[in-house]
Amino acid sequence: MRIVIFNVRYSPNLGDGILAECLERELGLALPGAEIETLDLAGRVSYGTQDAGRSQALRLLQAMPPFFRRKLVERVIGARLSALRDTWRQKIAEADAVIIGGGNLFQDDDLNFPLKIAQVLELCRETGRPVAIHAVGVGRNWSPRAVRLFETLRRCRVIRLTVRDPGARRNWRQHFPDWPSPDLAPDPALTLQPAANTVRAHVPPLVGLCVTNPLVLKRHAGPGRDIPLATVGDYLALADTLQETGCNVLFFTNGAVEDQASLKQIEDKIAGTRTVVSTRYRFARRPCTPQELIALIGTLDVVAAHRLHACITAYALGVPPVGLGWDQKVGAFFRMIDCEPFFVPTHKGGVGSIAERIQKVLTQKDGAFFQHPSKEKAREAIGDLAEDLKRSTCGLQPARA
Repeated sequence: MRIVIFNVRYSPNLGDGILAECLERELGLALPGAEIETLDLAGRVSYGTQDAGRSQALRLLQAMPPFFRRKLVERVIGARLSALRDTWRQKIAEADAVIIGGGNLFQDDDLNFPLKIAQVLELCRETGRPVAIHAVGVGRNWSPRAVRLFETLRRCRVIRLTVRDPGARRNWRQHFPDWPSPDLAPDPALTLQPAANTVRAHVPPLVGLCVTNPLVLKRHAGPGRDIPLATVGDYLALADTLQETGCNVLFFTNGAVEDQASLKQIEDKIAGTRTVVSTRYRFARRPCTPQELIALIGTLDVVAAHRLHACITAYALGVPPVGLGWDQKVGAFFRMIDCEPFFVPTHKGGVGSIAERIQKVLTQKDGAFFQHPSKEKAREAIGDLAEDLKRSTCGLQPARA
């Protein structure tokens, strides 16, 4: 059996690589002997592919009216997709089935994902290959053009459909009210296992602050959101507060170049405003592979992050996470694992509130905190996906959802 998976495996945000590698690994265990290949929806073929002009492009897009922004994105992505089309068609034609997932792929984002997903779906339809949608995030608001692109799915033979959390399921029902309700398949990154020899419980505790570029937060959060920890000054104030309560602080990123630029701003600000820079502030070098990010997170006592996969990875590794509100997907994850007290919503995002949650979550060292059923459900869902793939390639057609 040959399976082709489409997601954003080689995104500079290495959280996407973590989930992609987990999905490949677990699917390989469930389908011994199967050939499994992941293709990146942006056409990237390795980790470390960075666009030096990405930060400038984000600023430009943020300043443009939505209509012109979508037009520009469609023109740029359309050219890239045209170059990838023949390669994707051949890969899909040679496969027995196609998987789209996981990750927050069914979101509009100025037509970025709708255009890419629609091309994959159209090629699946052309070649007659069955397609499974697995553990995807689903945005609430789609433009009319995005709706038309995503509805290419209606013309495909869909053998399985799952979303990653109840919020995504509600949004899917809104967009496809005439379809059966999708099953839940928690994020594949939850299948990560802590290393047997990991040593934590530093004295004093080591708090990891995952830095996200404010432009990214503002671009996706929408207007009117009071985003927690959205400026360099906020990071500095939180670090000072944590130091006063006896913690050490490590600033790190998920690897995206624009996030790393923000981390450098924080580092420069601390160096320029402190007469003596405390040794209790540390700055991690940019991780270049998912394994480096996993190893980094695994050494921390607690993680505070806007980035969803910094939170998911931490939780899977037994590191207590504190989620920072800016996008519905972060809150949805904390609700799913019954950890809402450790999520900081947009309307309660002061530094004091974040520090209070960090101090509280540092006490969560018992194993039960990390044994939510969603972890095993993530593994079981991949096993169920494998069973549907086997049935579809044997001439049987399971239910569509």
